[in-house]
Amino acid sequence: MINNRDLAGRIIVALDVGDKEAAFSLVRELEFAKTFKVGLKLFTAEGPSFLRALRAQGKDVFLDLKLHDIPNTVSETVKVCTRYGAHLMTLHASGGRDMMNRAADAARSEAENQGLPKPSLLAVTVLTSLNDRSIQEIGISTDTKEQVIKLAKLAEDSGMDGIVCSPWEIEIVKKETGQDFLVVSPGIRPAWSSAHDQKRIMTPSQAIEKGADYIVIGRPIIAAPSPSEAFDKIVREIKDQ
Repeated sequence: MINNRDLAGRIIVALDVGDKEAAFSLVRELEFAKTFKVGLKLFTAEGPSFLRALRAQGKDVFLDLKLHDIPNTVSETVKVCTRYGAHLMTLHASGGRDMMNRAADAARSEAENQGLPKPSLLAVTVLTSLNDRSIQEIGISTDTKEQVIKLAKLAEDSGMDGIVCSPWEIEIVKKETGQDFLVVSPGIRPAWSSAHDQKRIMTPSQAIEKGADYIVIGRPIIAAPSPSEAFDKIVREIKDQ
């Protein structure tokens, strides 16, 4: 039987705030949250020292920088992020096979050299802010689902530990990839919250039922009058599905 703590561990809270004071206020309130996402905004504002401080509080770091550059630049950056102690980190699958291969090798070798756990590398497929029309505008002829599947298979074959995709693609990705291949889904919105700028969304309980290993939730928790109550409400909703 899955208990509340296990379910809480599958929710990644997105610290989409502007400074460490606001971030740590949320971390303190969200006592039972295990993993926190640090994206471009917060990382740019506070840098590596924030990651170390977050880890010092016993939390896992999902470093969501969505790396996308030439293979050498990405692999060297992955080494640095590994030294930061990131538990999960993202790079774009559209960077290609060589970039992902080099990144996987870098994470493995740097973790061994530093005596650290190897971070799980997640390849971002198609952003949840995009839809079929959006990707056609940037020159992709397939529809969103086909593109996600194509990139997921490439990512698995290139040594990635998992992917990031919208909840709409969870089931098909799970069918097309190995059992241990992680699927992390943003674009999660409880029924009582607003969709904001996300297009391909789903409720937390639906995403878990579809097979998501982790779900990423930001504004419905961090912008709530009581973030801890919102977090607990989501856990209860998943458990009662």
